[in-house]
Amino acid sequence: MTIRSLPAVGALLVVVALTAGCGSDDDGRPNAAPSASSESAPTGLPTGASPTASEAAPPAPPSAAAQGPTERRPASPPPVVLPQRPAGAPGAQQVVNAFKAAGLKVPHPKDRSVDCGPDGLGLGCSELIATDAVTVYVFPDETSASDIAETWGGQSYRRGAVVLNYLGAKTSAADRPRYEKVLNGLR
Repeated sequence: MTIRSLPAVGALLVVVALTAGCGSDDDGRPNAAPSASSESAPTGLPTGASPTASEAAPPAPPSAAAQGPTERRPASPPPVVLPQRPAGAPGAQQVVNAFKAAGLKVPHPKDRSVDCGPDGLGLGCSELIATDAVTVYVFPDETSASDIAETWGGQSYRRGAVVLNYLGAKTSAADRPRYEKVLNGLR
């Protein structure tokens, strides 16, 4: 089909749509003769033939099979990649273990490091272990640790890249210096 034949095909489609929508003059008689308008339309098609959908419509885009395989995405989001703690800074688990060794209470420890990432609290910490007595944060640098400790004010203690947070903890203000002393004793 050429571009020059498109107006003729369009006109034919309009005529066919009008005659189909308006009915015919055959009064329901099966032997009625076709109307003159359907026989005399110049389409370039054999008499009595009508254009098919593929001749009248633009070509369809290639099928998915012709385009190649569909990209599969993982069923779960990719794992959160946390920043590394600085060399020489104790890990959060190491701090909790030192508290236990010193006889301090650290009930119900939970590794909540995933809360450090963009889907959690987004604090940018490297490690996070929460207990009922204290929450231990390890940050990738001392500047980040200092900023967070200042935000929490008197409810936290910072040594290097490690911050102890007492917000919502069951540790009395009188017992907090014992935790801080153990943290200061770690290398």
